[in-house]
Amino acid sequence: MFNRRPLLAAAALLAWLPLSASAADYPAKPIRIVVPYAAGGSTDTLARLVAERLGKQLGQPVVVDNRPGASEQIAITHVAKSAPDGYTLLLSTLSGLAVNPGLYPKLPYDVQKDLVPIVLAATVPSVVVVHSSVPVKTMAELGSYLKSKPGSVSYASAGAGTPSHLGMEYYKRANGVDPVHVPYKGGAPALQDVMGGQAQLMIALVPEAMPMVKGGRLRALAVTSNKRLAGYPELPTVAESGGQDLDVTFWYGFVAPTGTPPAIVTKLNQSINQILVEKDVQAKLAEMNLDVVGGAPAQLTALIKSDAARWKKVIDDAGIKVD
Repeated sequence: MFNRRPLLAAAALLAWLPLSASAADYPAKPIRIVVPYAAGGSTDTLARLVAERLGKQLGQPVVVDNRPGASEQIAITHVAKSAPDGYTLLLSTLSGLAVNPGLYPKLPYDVQKDLVPIVLAATVPSVVVVHSSVPVKTMAELGSYLKSKPGSVSYASAGAGTPSHLGMEYYKRANGVDPVHVPYKGGAPALQDVMGGQAQLMIALVPEAMPMVKGGRLRALAVTSNKRLAGYPELPTVAESGGQDLDVTFWYGFVAPTGTPPAIVTKLNQSINQILVEKDVQAKLAEMNLDVVGGAPAQLTALIKSDAARWKKVIDDAGIKVD
């Protein structure tokens, strides 16, 4: 499995790479970072943190262009068809870059052909939560509980094909259990219904779920990453809690249209890496429970390929279809 340990040390090495004359003249006009979600969410917040500092570094305004809808397809299509000149970038996610290609048979773009990675910016794990009435406190107990009630326990998701859905489908097959899927239009309404008891179980993003756990409205069983969270060290990993390995890590990556000059990609990679090591940026992302990553473009390239193959298998094995 792909190693997601932060590689920010690469930023120092990249800073020594020579740039071509074309990159030295770049940018000569404002840059846009297209975001496939509405203002206010984690993707938008990350984009604006980077945009503000990137503009200061490069000496040109960097603006955020929100183009939400169609599971990131509107934004990705726009960027994939934009001029490959370094002035239109995209901050996308696991869903848009790795899950959608296996979920939608006729996308108007090919992620691995039409987009060039710049940098893997950050990751955020998920957490397995249950309604307070569910009599389990560990993943081992959850597995036994679900096996004792086949088809009678429901799990919520942020929607068909989302990581919260695919993660649970992976868990179902790995553990021989069969909770019933109840899709919602987003993580917030799904969590609200788990709190209300309309669904009993969910794999949810840490920033969305943990405030409800801390308030006593949900019980957290385990975090879906290979290490404990710095902000919640008492929360075990799935493996430590007696379950089989379950990695549902959401991530955010900057990409550009294929054909963008390599020297410009290198310049952007260097600049964003430098931004990601700034203490105030790391502090703000830590408040959002995002783990800063950084590193070379090849790291994001490898992650897109490995996660696309991994989640395509889950989609095919579960027979997941979306309209």
